[in-house]
Order: sequence, then structure tokens, then C-alpha cells
Amino acid sequence: MELSASEMFLHGQRFFIGIIRDITERKLAEQKITHMAHHDFLTGLPNRILFFDRLKQAISMAERGGQKGAVIFLDLDGFKCVNDKIGHDAGDLLLQEVSRRLSGMVRASDTMARVGGDEFTFVLNNVGVIENVAVMARKMIALLAESFDLNGQQCNIGGSIGVAIFPDDSSEFGTLLKQADEAMYFAKQCGKNTYQFYRDMPTCSSDKA
Repeated sequence: MELSASEMFLHGQRFFIGIIRDITERKLAEQKITHMAHHDFLTGLPNRILFFDRLKQAISMAERGGQKGAVIFLDLDGFKCVNDKIGHDAGDLLLQEVSRRLSGMVRASDTMARVGGDEFTFVLNNVGVIENVAVMARKMIALLAESFDLNGQQCNIGGSIGVAIFPDDSSEFGTLLKQADEAMYFAKQCGKNTYQFYRDMPTCSSDKA
């Protein structure tokens, strides 16, 4: 509700006139605009803008608490084939199903975002030992390996994952995303459907890409 009031004098007496307005629709419209500005229209996940904001907060929390966090960069393997063979509607449905499947893995304190096309990013807070992140990456790959039902058509894809650890690899959000992206491309070069830590990137033959 919105209340506005004005003062008036009449015959030596003081009065106040109040007007009350129902602004529910306006507030809902404002909330919708704010949500659209920070979330992906297709999956409802945070977009790149909100992802960076969450990552900045996570880095600050990790530095204050002496903890480690992780940035995960995931690119789907075989997504273009789905678009080309089944159609873009099926591709959109696949992205929604991937979002639903993987978002169930992350904690409320973590963030999953879609940053474009078939690329997804994650911020994992307070990961403890690095092996915990490796376990998460393996679970993601296993979930993606399960068949997807796209309106009656079975589809199989995979995922290549790159991981950067903060503050070990960097404490700058742009650098961390770049490192995770580079590690993801190494994972693709090493045969796809696998994960790679930035700190451990091997030299892989490009003929496997």
C-alpha cells in the first residue's frame, strides 16, 4: 500500500487528508523486471550478471573465513547435434532439463548459472578439501550421461568441466572464470565427458578435440 497525506485548515480547524493506493501490480511488475534482468529467460537460473555478483561475494567470504571455494565451468558435449537433428525446441527443452537435473545437486549456499548457449557455471562455497570438488564434477558428468527424454525422443549427451579454486588459483572473479573456461577446453581436448582442474592441466593432443 502507498499512503500520501496533506494538511489543510478549515474554519480554524486543522485537518489531514489521506489517500491510500493499492500498488500491488506495480510492485509485482518491478519484481518481474528485476528478476528478468538477473536471470536467464529459458531456465530461470541466474545469468552472467548475477553469477559474477555471487562469485564476488563468495570470494570475499572465503578470504574472511580462510576457506576455499570453486568455480566450475560446464559445456555440454553433443548439444549442437541435438539442435541440428531434433530441432531448436528440443534443444531448449534439453537446456531446461539439464538445469533441473544439475540444480538439484547444489546446496542453497551455492550458485548455478547459465552464462550463454549450452554453458553453465557454478560457484561452490566452502568446499573443504579439493577432492570434494572432484566428487561433485564426477556426479555432474554421471547425471548428464543419463538419457534425456525430449517429448518422446531419447537423447544422450555429455559434459566437459573445468575447475578453478579460489583463492589458490586466483582471487579475481574474471580471472577465475577464465581459468575454469580454459580447463574446460582442456577437458574437451582430452576426450570430452570429463573434468579438469586448472592447476593440473596436462598437455593433451589437439587431435582429440
